[in-house]
Amino acid sequence: MADTLLDDVSGLLWEAADQVVLPLFRKLDDDDVSEKAPGEVVTVADRRAEELLSAGLRRLRPGSMVVGEEGVADDPGLLRHLRDSGDVWLVDPVDGTANFAAGRRPFALMVSLLTDGRPTAGWILDPLADTLAAGSVDDGTLLNGRPVDGSGSVPPLGELRGAAMTKFLPPETRDRVRAGGRRLGELLPGLHCAGREYLDILTGEQQFTLFWRTLPWDHAPGTVLVRAAGGVARRFDGVDYHPADDGRGLLVAANEQVWAEVRDALLST
Repeated sequence: MADTLLDDVSGLLWEAADQVVLPLFRKLDDDDVSEKAPGEVVTVADRRAEELLSAGLRRLRPGSMVVGEEGVADDPGLLRHLRDSGDVWLVDPVDGTANFAAGRRPFALMVSLLTDGRPTAGWILDPLADTLAAGSVDDGTLLNGRPVDGSGSVPPLGELRGAAMTKFLPPETRDRVRAGGRRLGELLPGLHCAGREYLDILTGEQQFTLFWRTLPWDHAPGTVLVRAAGGVARRFDGVDYHPADDGRGLLVAANEQVWAEVRDALLST
């Protein structure tokens, strides 16, 4: 991007973290946490951070639309804007809310930008780890200001390391994934924070992540960043992920070869 947008949104994420999220970490009262759906909590930090981020993003791009996780909880019709013309922001004010509410790490703040229905930029901030990824499809991905390129050498299959969120998988698929995981170096259970999973691919801590649930605010930022760094984000059938598409199942990998090898190991029949 030719302008300062990557830096501007990065600064906005740090502002939300410093002013809203971190001051409330491990300091929530009972009244600060509620259940917005069975088994799914929301905190006052989620709502306040989304308000701050939404206002700031609208200032950066006047006339843009904001689709935030908490806004959609109140008005699911907001999702129809994900294929609108113009600029649409997707916001996850606190990704990993269950971790945050329980006083655990990791959690992250995430934003992505869709332009004319096309995901074009993404940001993920893990404030406790002081890790920020920012990037665009045109300019690549920066991790704490340094370019990321995941298209290099690939470890042997038996050394590949990654996570699989198996809880929500259909039973047959879950059994297949767990059995196939024995062919890999390490199959991790996941961190309950999609943003951190994407950061761990960008840092090289792991080479892939497999998800079943694919809510747009959880995955639009990370899929843009991984792709801009030479990676792959596709449905199990090989179709490229788009946040506006309904569907289940997503395999994200550092590069094309890793994606193909992991898919064959975990999902082949």
